[in-house]
Amino acid sequence: MDMNRENDGTDRRPAEGGCRSCGTLSTGLSAALSDTGCYCEACYLHSRTQEANASAHAYEGFAEALVAALDLREHETGLHSKRVACHTLVLARCFTTEAARLRDVYWGALLHDLGKIGIADAVLLKPQPLDESEWMIMRTHPEAGQRILKPMPALDAAAAIVLCHEERYDGSGYPAGLRGNEIPLGARLFAVIDTLDAMTSDRPYRRGVDFDTPKAEIERMSGSQFDPLAVEVFLQEQATSGRWLRSSVALLACHERPSAT
Repeated sequence: MDMNRENDGTDRRPAEGGCRSCGTLSTGLSAALSDTGCYCEACYLHSRTQEANASAHAYEGFAEALVAALDLREHETGLHSKRVACHTLVLARCFTTEAARLRDVYWGALLHDLGKIGIADAVLLKPQPLDESEWMIMRTHPEAGQRILKPMPALDAAAAIVLCHEERYDGSGYPAGLRGNEIPLGARLFAVIDTLDAMTSDRPYRRGVDFDTPKAEIERMSGSQFDPLAVEVFLQEQATSGRWLRSSVALLACHERPSAT
């Protein structure tokens, strides 16, 4: 992707370590996200958003502000939802170039945890493992997210991804215990990316791991938790153009762990 198309045509020459798109200096700029130079994670993800034609929706700004608020509520970086949406989009482009379908995947992945807006802090933010009654509450969030999106027909396909994003390929997921191709493709692709992002991100109770650990776990769970085709595409993308994965992980580490820089 030519990241320079986000620029205004002028020749920006930021100081060493600066983002080639916005010019901002940041200690988080530790990896090149394209062949032409370094970009901060926010500019990189913005370019992916534009690629998905997400701006076609008049409510784009509201939805992105909402998921950013949810990310902050869960003590995420504020970019978690957009990051998993954009990376799911990378996998989806292996199956289609149709803008409308790609847009549905983007919005479904972006809004996947929308239903958690109704989960009490005592459950959502509990630092200890949830008990069975708390898990019953937590497992209501896919259906709650779908209900929130129901009044917006343009997001029907995205709402299906929201509803099914906790399903597992072998039928052991929730809320409906769907299996195989009963699960929307976007949700099957998202499951791989969400696991990658969850394992590489810091949590209050643990540090994030390096890329190779979730990669091995994703391969191991192919055919049970994950669609083998989704895993195959993930591994193919990682092997051929995988810097978008490794670089995002590296950038996230820098943003969340300034003491390591």
